[in-house]
Amino acid sequence: MEQQHERGREHEGQRTKVVVIGAGMGGLATAIRLAAAGQRVTLIEAAGVPGGKARTIASIAGPVDAGPTVLTLRRVFDDLFALAGERLEDHVTLIPQLVLARHWWPDGSRLDLTTNAEANIAAISDFAGMRAGQAFARFDRMSAELYAAFEAPVMQAARPTLGHVVAAALRAPGAWPALMPGMSLQRLLTRHFDDPRLVQLFARYATYVGGKPGQSPGVLALIWRAEAAGVWAVEGGMHRLALALAALADRLGVELRYATAAQRIVTQQGRVTGVQIAGGATLPCDACVFNGDPAALVAGFLGEAAQKSVAPLATQPRSLSAWVWAFGARVAGAVAPDLIHHNVFFTANPKAEFGPIARGQMPLEPTLYVCAEDRARGVPQPDGVADPGYERFEIIINASPGQPALPQDYRACHSRTFERLQSFGLTFSPAPEAHSLITPSMLAQQFPGSQGAIYGRSPEGSFAAFRRPGAQTALPGLYLAGGGAHPGAGVPMAALSGRHAAEAILNGPTSRSTWRQMAMPGGTSTASRRTDGAPSR
Repeated sequence: MEQQHERGREHEGQRTKVVVIGAGMGGLATAIRLAAAGQRVTLIEAAGVPGGKARTIASIAGPVDAGPTVLTLRRVFDDLFALAGERLEDHVTLIPQLVLARHWWPDGSRLDLTTNAEANIAAISDFAGMRAGQAFARFDRMSAELYAAFEAPVMQAARPTLGHVVAAALRAPGAWPALMPGMSLQRLLTRHFDDPRLVQLFARYATYVGGKPGQSPGVLALIWRAEAAGVWAVEGGMHRLALALAALADRLGVELRYATAAQRIVTQQGRVTGVQIAGGATLPCDACVFNGDPAALVAGFLGEAAQKSVAPLATQPRSLSAWVWAFGARVAGAVAPDLIHHNVFFTANPKAEFGPIARGQMPLEPTLYVCAEDRARGVPQPDGVADPGYERFEIIINASPGQPALPQDYRACHSRTFERLQSFGLTFSPAPEAHSLITPSMLAQQFPGSQGAIYGRSPEGSFAAFRRPGAQTALPGLYLAGGGAHPGAGVPMAALSGRHAAEAILNGPTSRSTWRQMAMPGGTSTASRRTDGAPSR
């Protein structure tokens, strides 16, 4: 027994010490993978709860999400739980959304899209004519070919290279129109669809990663296939997924320290040796993972040593920001019974949305995304809310980053949101007040260095994907995870960035792991005593 303790202490000393800064999806995924590989991980988070942008606001109907609202590419999270021999569905309730989204236009037209391609062709043919249905079928095939070609060399790769992308493109001739130099998503869609409503609908996917459709590359059409592969709502809200991931990290032995802000990354002889936290104490480490906007490093928020770890061009220009309403209310009006979980109310004039955004102004006629959080299981589904009759809603409006807060902003945003929804036949009672509105300047304060940009570096431009920073930085021992790092914005992408960060540490010079190599879902790493030999899905 004594010999076993001696071997355990020797083994403990050989484990890599890692400090992860930030308990967003990327930080949680990194910590889970490193802990499952037998490393000593401390996860610090300035807020009192995990989740990062997957956060909540209190409302009369209970905590309402104020960040991401749905889960795609769920396999990324299945893999994380499989590392511990567990199943995602045993810890959160995922509700598949048969209707991906319900789309509404001011002229009274409406269109539902689903995961079924044939049903979508039929729906679009009824909506805009047989020719539009055939155009969608071609677009759907092209998007699928794009997704298949680019998943491995871009999303799954630690760092995309132009050579790998060109090789993938050569194997996908149906996707070539989307890859032409200067081909924006907006322009690509106008080649596919005669009906401007369909152009508007599929162009919206650029905003999912923080870009304007007219400036974002056509390759972003592949986002449609990621969504068409399946969308799940998390019962209780997306923040429940963050709580489940934090609990998994805890079970794997990660030390979770909330309300603990990082102040400086400490270095000696040109490499990371610790993280200084509020109060002056320093957490020693062999490696540090920063799960925040890389622009915060460039701005010097974590000290001079980290400031030059990321090239400034890897963080500029900035992506879109948002005006976000999160509140509880009773809902009424002609369209109220037909709301589902995922609703989009389009503007009749996209130029009145993206024109002002390009000038750094609030959109005059915004497209409004309305998440009816308590309708994930059907229409309506208000059971279980704090006050019967009330439901939880999140409304998101695209915005320019760096937009300063002005006294008139609340009134302008309120009228451009709720007066427009009333014109569609949708009213809320009581009307949300100022405390229910999150502004771009508030996001800039909550996420230092971000300027309020939600998605890190902008995806606009043909080579934007190659300019986003990867997991490894120029400072030895400092790594990146989160939506600001490769492969980009979005809940599953942020979690994938955690895989890239963990693998870079485990395969790099900082790793002291002596654990037996084993295959893991989503990559290769090492197993701990806690997980080695555990059953896997």
